[in-house]
Amino acid sequence: MTPPIRNVSDTALWVAMYRAMESERPDALFHDPYARDLAGERGAAIVQAIPRGRSMAWPMIVRTAVMDEIILRLVGQGVRTVVNLAAGLDTRAYRLELPPSLRWLDVDLPDMIAYREEHLASAQAVCRHDHLAADLADEDTRASVLARADSEGGPAMVITEGLLVYLAASQVAAMASQIHDAVAVRWWLTDLASPRLLRMLRRTWTPHLEAANAPMQFAPAEGTAFFAPVGWRKAEFRSIWDESIRLKRSVPMAGFWNWLGRLQPRRKREEARRMSGIVLLERT
Repeated sequence: MTPPIRNVSDTALWVAMYRAMESERPDALFHDPYARDLAGERGAAIVQAIPRGRSMAWPMIVRTAVMDEIILRLVGQGVRTVVNLAAGLDTRAYRLELPPSLRWLDVDLPDMIAYREEHLASAQAVCRHDHLAADLADEDTRASVLARADSEGGPAMVITEGLLVYLAASQVAAMASQIHDAVAVRWWLTDLASPRLLRMLRRTWTPHLEAANAPMQFAPAEGTAFFAPVGWRKAEFRSIWDESIRLKRSVPMAGFWNWLGRLQPRRKREEARRMSGIVLLERT
């Protein structure tokens, strides 16, 4: 039997399916008209096959919506170049209200870029968009990609949505240092898991990801402080839990669980809030 997730690239189909599910709601937080086609039958099958596949859509949907907000804000404040590393099947360059002068680079493995180009062939990007095939696991290749960001002009921002959790801490540190070396890059937008989140996922997603040789690894106990030695400071942290309450995309009885959490010691409340978040890093 073919496993639901065959490799790390399949996670892009999975997340695209969640975007499709949200886009088809009458009260959708965002509209991605390309998501269902990009997810395809395999994306739908993954959601059906993994434990709690549909009910666990909310963190991915919240992550998408909040990152949309931050990207639009930074572009409005003058960001001229966006470098989307491990872009997967992200379609922000096609669906957000971006200025035509913005330069957007979607970077991923050659097979993923070929899949994107095939399925988005008839779509029109709203800004100056390029696909870039690159193996970001290779340090020299990463340096070359980030040099492209410098050549496009700044201020620039890098996005690593859904990427860091699959890397070892040493790989994240090396990437962080290289991003910092790209002097045009002022901002870095990413998502960040905690050790508590990885422990919680052991009974649901973890076995399927490990079987696909895509284990979740990076969840620093020190949180955003991990990035300080390589030149990045936290400019903003958005708790996925808090944002799910704000956006009304959370677990059943979320209000009750939120109230119950107030009875816990402050340290425990903060640990729960920061279990998963979206982080905007600024170069120091």
